[in-house]
Amino acid sequence: MARLIEKYKEDVAPALLKEFGYGSPMAVPRLNKIVINMGVGDAIADGKLLDQAVDELGTIAGQRPAITKAKKSISNFKLRQGMSIGCSVTLRGPRMWEFLDRLMNLALPRVRDFRGVSGKAFDGRGNYTLGLKDELVFPEVNFSKVQKVKGMNVCIVTSARTDQEAKSLLAGLGMPFAQ
Repeated sequence: MARLIEKYKEDVAPALLKEFGYGSPMAVPRLNKIVINMGVGDAIADGKLLDQAVDELGTIAGQRPAITKAKKSISNFKLRQGMSIGCSVTLRGPRMWEFLDRLMNLALPRVRDFRGVSGKAFDGRGNYTLGLKDELVFPEVNFSKVQKVKGMNVCIVTSARTDQEAKSLLAGLGMPFAQ
């Protein structure tokens, strides 16, 4: 069992129950899923970049990503509807907890000039999104095989109703928010 699940059950959930005064332990916010999205705009010209992005995201997430396709045609970008332009993966259960642990303790501290993640990236419904400029902060990615550096969005979906509840949840789990 992952360390983060134990930390949530033993420390974070009782602290949140006390802080917000929930009537039931089932009302305490929890993580629902983590969605990792990697947009590869250059895949229009070079299809191998998308294959490489799928391999890298699969290595990082431990699960095969789904290829995302363009919803609309945009002539300025030479993009037609239905073209493959990215990949995404949804993590739930033990894989989600294990990825969040690696993200907070291994990847984020490796970001150059890292002073903490923004505390303002909540969507108003208790979900948190952060962007990474390159995938090389994850130790699983082989530096020599990367042709072009691609960023990714990590969206952490919680059952919290407000941003304050979600921020307390993530801070309790160890998310390094900037002061």
